[in-house]
Amino acid sequence: MDLQNRKAKHVPALERGARILDLVARSRSFLSLSDLSRELKIARSSVHVLCHTLINLELLIRRNDQTFQLGPHVMRWSNAFTLQSDVATEFASIWDQETELPGATITLTVLEGAEVVYIAARNSELSNTRINFRTGMRLPAAFTATGKAFLSHMSDFEVRRLYSEGLPPMRTSRSVQGVDELLKELQDVRRMGYSCDDEQVAEGIMCFGAAVLDSRNRPIAGVAVSLPNEAVDDSVQQKAIANVQRIARQLSHRMGADLHSAANSAHPGKQ
Repeated sequence: MDLQNRKAKHVPALERGARILDLVARSRSFLSLSDLSRELKIARSSVHVLCHTLINLELLIRRNDQTFQLGPHVMRWSNAFTLQSDVATEFASIWDQETELPGATITLTVLEGAEVVYIAARNSELSNTRINFRTGMRLPAAFTATGKAFLSHMSDFEVRRLYSEGLPPMRTSRSVQGVDELLKELQDVRRMGYSCDDEQVAEGIMCFGAAVLDSRNRPIAGVAVSLPNEAVDDSVQQKAIANVQRIARQLSHRMGADLHSAANSAHPGKQ
């Protein structure tokens, strides 16, 4: 179906109702009819009718001051979405079609305390001889690409609290050696939008990672692409970074993340 046919099948009232719900959800203050009309550039009379319908459907609640907030029916959808979504299943459904690096190992992790736990992995023969990622495997978050992606969403204070007793023992001579050095790396992750483990977990292996966000735009998983160092030139590195960012965005979208909001909000810094 081409773009013109898709537009022809849109229901304008439904689309406007969805825009109202999106705006109410994003706003940091409660909005009135006039606010909604002005922000969405929709006639006030039309907004009134749409809001009345959304209230009857329990998708909006009218507050005593005549402003609006999301209604309880939205939570039913949210709960259903959570029950029906499985990040590991979604990861498995896209890892082959999205991978442009046939020699790469692709992994998916979750954060538990100061460690990442691997919940899915597709190992390649090229990297398998140096480290074999497997489901259930645990590694220090401070050294791994996915762990750094998780940690970059924390404030410096939270990272220091997590490592109040210092970092775990180094895995290689290139492993980050102190909290201050780790915080500098996390600043780079926030700035660049991806993380890197350059032989910090295993000698001869370079990994690029990114966080998978949920419907609250919080990291729920990390995805990484790993390659032998000798296979990584500038072209391969850029392709690996683009690949892992694309997989992370697709997974985040399927998990309900607001990617536009995530792109425009800064990661926590020195708090």
